[in-house]
Amino acid sequence: MSVPFINPRDVRFVLHELLGAEELALRPRFAAHDRETFDAAIEVAHDLARDLFLNHNRASDEREPRLVEGRVEIIPEVKAAIDAFSAAGFLAAHMDAEHGGQQMPWLVSVACMAHFQAANVGTIAYPFLTMAAANCLNAFGTPAQKARFMTPMLEGRYYGTMMLTEPQAGSSLSDIATRAELGEDGRYRLTGTKIFISGGDHEMAENIVHLVLARIAGAPAGAKGLSLFAVPRFLVDADGTLGPRNGVVLAGLIHKMGYRGTVSTIIKLGEAAECVGELVGPVHQGLACMFHMMNEARIGVGMGAIMLGYAGYLASLDYARNRSQGRLPQEKDPAKNQTPIIGHADIKRMLLAQKSYVEGAFALGLYCARLVDDKATAPEEQGRREAALLLDILTPIVKAWPSDWCLEANRLAIQIHGGYGYTRDFPVEQHYRDNRLNPIHEGTNGIQALDLLGRKVSMAHGEAFELLLREILVTAMTASLRASLSTLGVALAEAASDLRATTEALHAARDKGEVERFLANAAIYLEMAGHIAIAWMWLKQALLAEEEAADLGLSSSDRAFYAGKLAACRYFFAWELPKTRAQGELLRSLDTSCLLMEDAMF
Repeated sequence: MSVPFINPRDVRFVLHELLGAEELALRPRFAAHDRETFDAAIEVAHDLARDLFLNHNRASDEREPRLVEGRVEIIPEVKAAIDAFSAAGFLAAHMDAEHGGQQMPWLVSVACMAHFQAANVGTIAYPFLTMAAANCLNAFGTPAQKARFMTPMLEGRYYGTMMLTEPQAGSSLSDIATRAELGEDGRYRLTGTKIFISGGDHEMAENIVHLVLARIAGAPAGAKGLSLFAVPRFLVDADGTLGPRNGVVLAGLIHKMGYRGTVSTIIKLGEAAECVGELVGPVHQGLACMFHMMNEARIGVGMGAIMLGYAGYLASLDYARNRSQGRLPQEKDPAKNQTPIIGHADIKRMLLAQKSYVEGAFALGLYCARLVDDKATAPEEQGRREAALLLDILTPIVKAWPSDWCLEANRLAIQIHGGYGYTRDFPVEQHYRDNRLNPIHEGTNGIQALDLLGRKVSMAHGEAFELLLREILVTAMTASLRASLSTLGVALAEAASDLRATTEALHAARDKGEVERFLANAAIYLEMAGHIAIAWMWLKQALLAEEEAADLGLSSSDRAFYAGKLAACRYFFAWELPKTRAQGELLRSLDTSCLLMEDAMF
């Protein structure tokens, strides 16, 4: 069954009207581009996602990767889609021209990727991981490593992964036990076990290059003693020729609730044969190098959560328009035709809630992608610095908030389908299962909350936090001067003030040495900050929508589009933003309920 998976009109609105993508073409790095090339890339992404990714989304879920005679078997449609993705230039689109890239803005690249994430998150995970690994090598690899590993990745011949998690460590990277011993040839020999390695073993590529965190013998304990290594499945000679199989051994597959199209593996290093790795970046700086990849991945995970929520919203909207059931309260005559369920108030409520979550988060996700471009290419140093600060403080929010609330959108999509939503006849149950991973991987949402409250809010002496509040208040002030939106502007300003007071109260506890109490309810703090950030994005959209709606020459579809933006903004301010008041009060009370619980008490 073919259903809509993305709204091209919303993509154009956020990309061009809200974020001014065309302005980026004025910067030297992006001078080869203009709106025409940006729109052409988006159109190719849409058609490719529809024709070669969406078409096997269900099949890759039902026929997940399996182990057959020691080899991972994946349905052929997956490789065909990835090959087409690579041939279209998306793997290297954002890279320097010297590396075969198009120097496309990250904003446009992320917008293109969003189409594939909405169509088939399991298949796009392989290029996603490969792009992240290539970016890391581009930042920290030697020229030889770039030539032997990164270039084949960008050509689509090699795939990449990241190897962090271990059975005994989980999210606690300081407890990583994989060891690396320096050999006489200047390369390292690794031993250890890694789990939950997405894309860790398969036959779709000539080679797989794993970026592995390990501890060199004699290194300091904890996270500061970790180094990063490039560990290929097949060794690669200096001229790029593939050598013998490396000691990277598949020890088993992990079968998941969702993301079933992405093979998840247990990998043993150096057990059956010598496992050779090359140091990437400085010794003991592996975590810093890996986080270069992880921070991009966290924005990508947030976008994946957004697009799964978006696809579910559009599927349930399509269903509600076409499914007739019951009659409106004022019409009880059983002889009359049943009404499409989109006419029922509760269905409208659930659709509007989904729209407010996914379109608000979509704007935030692409706003963060624009910050990546501004951090690197803004013409003034101050602009680059402020973009970096905003990106740092928003990264945990853009990863975690959509992972929770776009998952809630998926739950509502199932509810709108009724009993059919609980079956595999419609895509919404798979959207939910796929999206349930996003609050967990690439740093659980609990870790994102600790990062936001424990590090990002106070980084640079609180400058990032103050900058974020300043940007929010600028939007609030602009709206407060417009009669039709003034109440929303005042509400956003009050919420920002509440966030500041809450932050100060929590930091006061930290300053008194009550660190555990300070961080105990960090998850609620992140949700509060996330709701305020999404309200900010909605008010920015509403300001634009109101201006555009004043154009008397608008088509009826555009008029309805802008009216929908204004309605969703008002819904979020009426139903969601008020939740932050109670959250602020609770957080400022420094409640210790969870800290007082002991093991036996549960």
